[in-house]
Amino acid sequence: MKNRLSRWTFSILISSAFLVAAGALSLCIGSAGIPITKIISILLDGRGTSEYSILVDIRLPRIILGFAIGGALSLAGVILQGMFRNPLVEPYTLGISGGAALGTSICIILKLNRLIPDIAMPLSGFIGALLVILLVYFINTRRGIFMIQGLLLTGVMISFISSSLVILILAISRTEDLHGIIFWIMGSLEEPNWVLIWVATTASLACLAFSYLFCLDMNALSLGEEEAIHLGVDVEKKKKLLFLIASILTGISVSVTGLIGFVGLIVPHFMRMFVGFDHRILLLSSFLAGAGFLIFCDMLARIVIAPIELPVGVITGIIGGSIFIYALNKRSSF
Repeated sequence: MKNRLSRWTFSILISSAFLVAAGALSLCIGSAGIPITKIISILLDGRGTSEYSILVDIRLPRIILGFAIGGALSLAGVILQGMFRNPLVEPYTLGISGGAALGTSICIILKLNRLIPDIAMPLSGFIGALLVILLVYFINTRRGIFMIQGLLLTGVMISFISSSLVILILAISRTEDLHGIIFWIMGSLEEPNWVLIWVATTASLACLAFSYLFCLDMNALSLGEEEAIHLGVDVEKKKKLLFLIASILTGISVSVTGLIGFVGLIVPHFMRMFVGFDHRILLLSSFLAGAGFLIFCDMLARIVIAPIELPVGVITGIIGGSIFIYALNKRSSF
């Protein structure tokens, strides 16, 4: 028991240290470098200066949003991988991202983002995600039984359909609309609206706390549904609630920042390798590591070809995919 607690404490400390280091680097590094030793004094006494504006108005919102979205996607990945007992399932597998992309694309071509510029695109993305969530849920519910395997297949098919419709919209869009749709699809943490940032942060932290009510149930579900039933778990009820949590996390994340891939796939997979399969530690450690990973990737997206900013989804895809291939080859060599 002591060894387990020591290992869990160590993993939380490492994940937290990675998150803090990524946040500190993101504050300091950019087109205008700010020494880490001056950050506190600038925040306390530098109001009105350009450095204060850079920290508070540009970099800090991105760090907070990266914390919320990275943690949310990683947490959703842990939940879904536990439900499906498949380490390759990620939040976007269920078609939620495709619905959000389609909703946002329709918003852009109908010029709704010009009528209400602050919330039109996130709201359209969330509505699209919500419609897909409801569609997938009702298609795969039969006589009160939530069909997990049908859920996965339906989600993949809806993703293909949504992607095809988005491509159709891209083919008939004007140049200015085309740029907006493509940039949104590639993902970005550039969100100046503090209301959306706090909504995303509050939702991700609330879902993290709520998911801990089911950590033991997820441990049982990872053994299989029959085993979970024998252990006294109300499998159908728990599957529906876990699907709801993962869907809310994914829908909010995609609607606010666009499509940021690989976070919900890579981070849970690696944290499971390091801390094990017990969701009592896996949920929190994945949330912290995912937040740090996305903040770090966003910093790279800002500085790789500065002053041009790359979409953060490009960086997460390149780094995440490369690390994932390396890890698979490393494991197969043993």
